[in-house]
Amino acid sequence: MKGFFFMEKAIEVALENVISNHGGPFGAIVVKDGKIIGTGRNVVTASNDPTAHAEVQAIRAACQYLNDFQLIDCEIYTSCEPCPMCIGAIYWTRPKAVYYACTKEDAAKIGFDDQFIYEQLSLPIDQRNIPMKQISPNQYDLPFKTWEKSKDKKHY
Repeated sequence: MKGFFFMEKAIEVALENVISNHGGPFGAIVVKDGKIIGTGRNVVTASNDPTAHAEVQAIRAACQYLNDFQLIDCEIYTSCEPCPMCIGAIYWTRPKAVYYACTKEDAAKIGFDDQFIYEQLSLPIDQRNIPMKQISPNQYDLPFKTWEKSKDKKHY
């Protein structure tokens, strides 16, 4: 079964990442038409970039390969159930499917617990741990109005 082959590749990327000490135990690949078009590994600590998760890295590589910002007709294979940030990136790219090996509960057992983020997202904005408040100077919505009128915009 091809799904097992691609999942084994994602897990191999994750294992190599741990062995090489480049970051967390996470790997991901993007597949289109049976071909790997993007590979990503968690390099958060190696790059000092908290957004450098395996799925995001694989998405960036695949989008660059396709010269497109969406992954239509692609599949993502990842060594672990995606975190909330990666889920957001995945939805923006619109793949046809995502497959994962370990669960978020498995990740929590080894210190990668994203449950607090899920909980924070479900709270009203004024009850979250990190204050988020709107500031609206004059013409704060001018970029939106300009976008709305633009004839050159590319929807996504």
